[in-house]
Amino acid sequence: MKVGIDSYCYHRFFGEVYPTQRPAAVPYTMESFLDRARDLGCDGVSLESCFFPEFGEAYLTRLRGRLDALGFDRVYAWGHPDGLEAGGSLAAKDEMLAHIEHARLIGAPVMRVVGSSLMFRFQPHEPQLKILAEWFKEATDRAARHGIRLAVENHIDYNSEEILWLIEQVGSEYFGINLDTANFLRVLDDPLEATRKLAGHVLATHVKDVRPVKGVNAREWCYFACVAAGEGLVEIDAIAQVLKDAGYTGFLAFETDMPHPDYEGREEEMVEKSVRYLKNVAAGLL
Repeated sequence: MKVGIDSYCYHRFFGEVYPTQRPAAVPYTMESFLDRARDLGCDGVSLESCFFPEFGEAYLTRLRGRLDALGFDRVYAWGHPDGLEAGGSLAAKDEMLAHIEHARLIGAPVMRVVGSSLMFRFQPHEPQLKILAEWFKEATDRAARHGIRLAVENHIDYNSEEILWLIEQVGSEYFGINLDTANFLRVLDDPLEATRKLAGHVLATHVKDVRPVKGVNAREWCYFACVAAGEGLVEIDAIAQVLKDAGYTGFLAFETDMPHPDYEGREEEMVEKSVRYLKNVAAGLL
């Protein structure tokens, strides 16, 4: 199994600085991120569309050439921060549909999409999911014409049963899940059990590892904060084995969001450790 990283690992370097953080001394560009992924020995990258400098055809075609030259598998990641706003934003739906073309231009066989976020987590889910199922059917039909599969992320919004219902309602081999290993824990769903339930539908991953932060209210999303892979609560080895047994052909993409205080300002170290760990996990799969 291959290993990669998501560009959101470096959100602070791309200018998205959380209130408790300081801006990075040296910002990243798309080019410097790709160089970093190459130097880490990554096999693939998941590229967050929110960090793209532009979406012109000429730029995206050049980017595809760079990705091809580096030999990277790739996922085009649309939807940060609130995606389709739980089915409440037609503008976001139109944006998602437009980004399918961007995924095509960079040669991404999978496009991560986001239905909701923690902003809408405590609102009734049933009406949200019914709308999202219809919107994702439309988007999947369009993506399938280009051979692109859509992967909805569990985005601190829905549990594994709800994600499975959504996948079954869309009912297409071109629609599945971008499995985030920590976000299920953040909605009090067991990540390993969720993976077993959804393994046959996993099209892409965000391999996060987390542990609680002392002094943070457990109701806050960042109570479970990010640490290097293998240092937290998530059973990454077991999850990777489940994915392999289910025939998952994508890569294990390490991702972080809010760093644990032990790693504040140390994203580079966290990513380095995690890529090494995931390569060992991949090498040890049965």
